[in-house]
Amino acid sequence: MDLILWRHADAQEGERDMARPLTNKGRKQAERMAAWLNAHLPKNTRILASPARRTRETADALGRNYKVEANLAPGAEAAHLLAAAGWPDAAGAVLLVGHQPTLGEVAGLLLCGEVRGLSLKKGGVVWLTNRVRGAAPQTVIKAAMTAEML
Repeated sequence: MDLILWRHADAQEGERDMARPLTNKGRKQAERMAAWLNAHLPKNTRILASPARRTRETADALGRNYKVEANLAPGAEAAHLLAAAGWPDAAGAVLLVGHQPTLGEVAGLLLCGEVRGLSLKKGGVVWLTNRVRGAAPQTVIKAAMTAEML
């Protein structure tokens, strides 16, 4: 399976965390990354987004249907994201639109075998896949980029 981790784009500061919208910079970041993702994602990619406004606005830039998933909310545990995605057994590709530090923790867990504080820049993507070599399961990095790279 392919697991794509997309951190929400730049958002306004505010006291009501779940209601913070994207900034103008964030909308541009989301649009650039969405264009790249749409050129590379399989058409049947399952897309899950945190219920926070900034993640939904980031996902909206794709112009595809997605499901709001409570288990991706700020402060979620890495294991909850992996369970929502169905890692490693789900078929096809799953795109998770979420938050730091959880997305970085997911990447660290899959790449290092333990929860680590890896950091994804706002609007950035890490694309992972899994395979088995011999009897050993492996996680492979397919892509890692920021919106500014595009």
